Amino acid sequence: MTIPIKQLKLHKLKMRLNDPFTTSFGTFQDKEFFITEAIDDNGNRGFGESVAFSSPWYSEETVQTNLHIMEDFLIKILQENEIKHPDDVSNLFSSIRRNNMAKSALEGAIWDLYAKQKKIPLAQALGGTKKEIDVGISIGIQPTIEDLLNMIDHYVQEGYKRVKIKIKPGWDIDVLREVRSHYPDLPIMADANSAYTLNDIKHLQTFDELNLMMIEQPLEHDDIVDHAKLQAALKTPICLDESIHSLDDSKKAVQLESCKIINIKIGRVGGLTEAKRIHDFCKEQGIAVWCGGMLEAGVGRAHNIALTTLPQFILPGDTAGSSRYWEKDIIQPEVIVENGIIKVPDKPGIGYEIDDEALDEFAVDVKTFNF
Repeated sequence: MTIPIKQLKLHKLKMRLNDPFTTSFGTFQDKEFFITEAIDDNGNRGFGESVAFSSPWYSEETVQTNLHIMEDFLIKILQENEIKHPDDVSNLFSSIRRNNMAKSALEGAIWDLYAKQKKIPLAQALGGTKKEIDVGISIGIQPTIEDLLNMIDHYVQEGYKRVKIKIKPGWDIDVLREVRSHYPDLPIMADANSAYTLNDIKHLQTFDELNLMMIEQPLEHDDIVDHAKLQAALKTPICLDESIHSLDDSKKAVQLESCKIINIKIGRVGGLTEAKRIHDFCKEQGIAVWCGGMLEAGVGRAHNIALTTLPQFILPGDTAGSSRYWEKDIIQPEVIVENGIIKVPDKPGIGYEIDDEALDEFAVDVKTFNF
């Protein structure tokens, strides 16, 4: 049996975040991205979402490079090959180096289409079993510590299970101490987005006094070796994010003891198939994993929810509710968090309906490819 695809669409959207989002590498509020749509002869529609930003801050990929790779290479591969299972897509795309976010955007639509053709939830198609998932919140760098504390207080009252605080040199230990003094028992993690070097070891060792869940990606975005040196010097668990692009990267990081936790982002690793492989390996090795966010709209958020139903996702992820980021999302119903928990939808595919009016409203371009 094959997964028949009649047509594939690239919807380029531009949506405005409720608030500017600031990390160690920049600030932005308008987000451009693609919603990918795979359609079969029976009218089933599978959806994926690209997560690259407009500028190459997080990785070398951008919205524009995603379009180039999807349009000029990946879609042609899909048109020329038979797909029997979504796992086949990852293998077909292996001839193209990196460009994982472009690959993931298309693979995600095919996973959703496959689940809808099978009339099962995407979570079930992936092998997930959880009926609800715990989620945390990610907070960007704020103008003042008071602003940060007020924001944390708001989300703590909403019941989020942990708080991730973006840090950078000059906005780190003093800020974290202040937060810890106000919230002695709150699960807190610090996300550095590669803002430090090994010259900062003594400074980073001061973080050990704060009983953090983890410090995420303190060193270079492509490093595994230096993180091993740093982890050996810290009590605080290191979590790797930007360094992990594949199962092979995960194996190297575990072998070198570069981290104690891995953040799995679907787009960063090239799609759900590779994300599953990394999850399975980490489960075998006893490495905790959690699902990171990339400021996704509803489709990407739904994919994150489905992935997080796998058993080794034992730490709360970044999949906050739609209203945290968007005044209006592109799915119905929107993702809702209650007391830090999202109930996993049980409808076929991603479990949420696309709001076609919203999709049209935010679209700045649509490209259609026939099969």
